This record gives sequence, C-alpha cells and structure tokens, in this order.
Amino acid sequence: MPKKTLPRIKAVRALPGSRKLEIQWDNGLKIRADISSLIGQFRFYAPLRRSDKQFAAVRVGDIGTDIVWDCGVDMSADTLWRLCMEQSGLTMSSAALRDWRKKRSLSLEAAAEALGISRRMIAYYESGKKPVPRVVALATRGLDA
Repeated sequence: MPKKTLPRIKAVRALPGSRKLEIQWDNGLKIRADISSLIGQFRFYAPLRRSDKQFAAVRVGDIGTDIVWDCGVDMSADTLWRLCMEQSGLTMSSAALRDWRKKRSLSLEAAAEALGISRRMIAYYESGKKPVPRVVALATRGLDA
C-alpha cells in the first residue's frame, strides 16, 4: 500500500473578528477552518482566545507542517487538515459518527454490520484514534436516505 502523505500548508491568514483561518494547501485547495472550538478546549491555546491581535499574527511554520504564533503556540498541519475535511463535509468527526450511531440506537456491533466494517474500527473512529474515512461518512448518509 502506498504511503499516504498529507498536504502541507502553503499560506495561512486569520479572518478578522473570528477564530477562523483561511488555509492554502500545497495541493491547491484553499479551505476555511473554524478553530474556535479547538482553541477553546485547551489551556495551551489561551493566548489565542484572549487577543484578536495575537490570533491575527498567525504564520506558516518553517516547512509547512504547522502554523505558529509569536506567543509560542503552534498547531500541526495534520490537525488542521482533519479539521478542514470535517468542516467542509469531506469527512465526518468522531463525535458526529457517535451521534449518528446513538440517534439510531445502534450498538457498536450493529453499526459495524450496517457499515460493513469491524466493531473495532467503529470504536477507533468514535474515540478519535483514527479519522473517519470519507467512505464511512458517505455510507452513514446513504443509510439515512
């Protein structure tokens, strides 16, 4: 199986009056990402919550594998790519998969059978240990239809 490489960040800018970023990836995609919930979860990101000026000072790290702020805070391209894919509807978050399963009163086993994957993979996806593949996200939509 070929090695999967994630795109690198080519450019980034903060959108005024929000905690959103516009990210230009080296594969040509330009995607907006709302990182407010992410920076709201962890104390590490507190300087970005407190100051619009600090948040606006975002820049791409040395080799495009992260973004950085002058206050010593950074965020990996992997995290941002996953967030961009979730928010653009190209994949599904772990919480969204868990909510889908619970709304339908499905056990892990029943959800796995319906989606044609193993119970273990459902557990990995719901825990966030592995990103939910697009095919699984699409399958949940297909089952809803």
